[in-house]
Amino acid sequence: MEKEPPQDRAPEMVTNRLGSINHLRLTVTSVERTRSFYIPLMRFLGYEIVDDTKDRLSWGKCFSTGMSWFILTAAREDSYRPYDLLNPGLHHLAWNTNSRDQVDEVHQIMCANGATILDPPTEYDYEPGYYAVFFADPDGMKIEIMHVPT
Repeated sequence: MEKEPPQDRAPEMVTNRLGSINHLRLTVTSVERTRSFYIPLMRFLGYEIVDDTKDRLSWGKCFSTGMSWFILTAAREDSYRPYDLLNPGLHHLAWNTNSRDQVDEVHQIMCANGATILDPPTEYDYEPGYYAVFFADPDGMKIEIMHVPT
């Protein structure tokens, strides 16, 4: 079921989108298996489901630079290789939050959902005030939810 993103909630678009990310598409072993993991996470992050089929699940969210899409598609059965963050390719995904409390809230949501927590919420020295939680999706993809004070 594909639907258009809510236009009445779209912010006024800016003209300079150079360098902004339009979409991120992940191939997963099973859309159905990852559904219960990603739906609460994406809902918390403010994304709305715009496509939901057996082999595809996608979300959209309006930002000042335009729409951003997060898409899951099913892998071909003959092409599966386990995810390894140290192999060439994507290392991990990181989403911003507005506060440390939101990082802690996502941690609670993911724990209640049975997610594998790789590193509980803590402060890191990547930059001043960097606070994050790391967990793995059902295929082992490393996911980070983080906050850096402005």
